[in-house]
Amino acid sequence: MPQPSFRVRVTKDHLVFSAAHFITFNGNICERLHGHNWRVAVEVTGGLDENRYVFDFIALRDATQNLVNELDHRVLLPESHPMIRVTDHGHEVEATFEERRWIFPREDAVILPVQNTTAEEIAQWMVQRLVDDVIKKHRHELQSVRVDVEENFGQWAQCELQLP
Repeated sequence: MPQPSFRVRVTKDHLVFSAAHFITFNGNICERLHGHNWRVAVEVTGGLDENRYVFDFIALRDATQNLVNELDHRVLLPESHPMIRVTDHGHEVEATFEERRWIFPREDAVILPVQNTTAEEIAQWMVQRLVDDVIKKHRHELQSVRVDVEENFGQWAQCELQLP
């Protein structure tokens, strides 16, 4: 008899954040600084636990909300871009790319451990943070976690991590 599979998905009207970023592409093309109203959805798959659910909706929602709050109304900067240098001076953050230079108040910037602040890499950062912050604490075996990040209406990036 085939075994059923289960997944839970959390997407709420408040799982959105407004943030600015710029990315590079095709080598040395660097976008102008611009903003988006990003939307986030999270999905976890696995078997049913002793409570007969895959994962606690509220715990997943709250952990995702914490990540969204970290990014809301901030400038997103890459920590490990090969051509964008980001320097934290304590009270401000300086970003440079070739001859261009931006200075942001430290409290308005988030330096993400990514190469490029694309929706794909933001989704990957969120997946890893959810695994570290809440998924590992779950006693039940889960199979995967996926984060969807919508940069613009109808333009989603997804990152799914298979769990060991």
